[in-house]
Amino acid sequence: MVKKTYQAEIGTANSARAYSANSRVSTKYATEICREIRGKRVDKAVAFLGRVATQEEFLPLKQYNRKVAHRKGESKSGVKSGRYPKLACNAFIKLLESVQANADFKGLDSENLLIAHAFASQGFRRYSFQSKGRISGKRRRRKSTHIEVIVREAK
Repeated sequence: MVKKTYQAEIGTANSARAYSANSRVSTKYATEICREIRGKRVDKAVAFLGRVATQEEFLPLKQYNRKVAHRKGESKSGVKSGRYPKLACNAFIKLLESVQANADFKGLDSENLLIAHAFASQGFRRYSFQSKGRISGKRRRRKSTHIEVIVREAK
């Protein structure tokens, strides 16, 4: 069953929202990206995610950082451990472009948008089978995540 409600309700007059259900993204990376982009401007968040996808900058991992190596350079958000989740960043860039288009359609100033709410939750797990030899096979679960973003116009 697909989730149909948003986690937060923010006034609809000067806000826009977008939702991506069952994105093929790791939930752990998605929650870390949500924590990092919450409160930022949309254009700066897209630029940051683009730099992470091209491995120019790392995504700081604060919560899910077990056995994650430190990165060289300055610490970001108080930590030096991080990774470069390319698929997750591309999914978030696509979602942020969608919410920016929704804001344009509502008549909001797309240059002046702040990310008021970003949330990720676990989606539906699809099963796939890897055949191995003639008899046995492995059953694996594919990751998916529900992602929601709400932006509001800055004053």
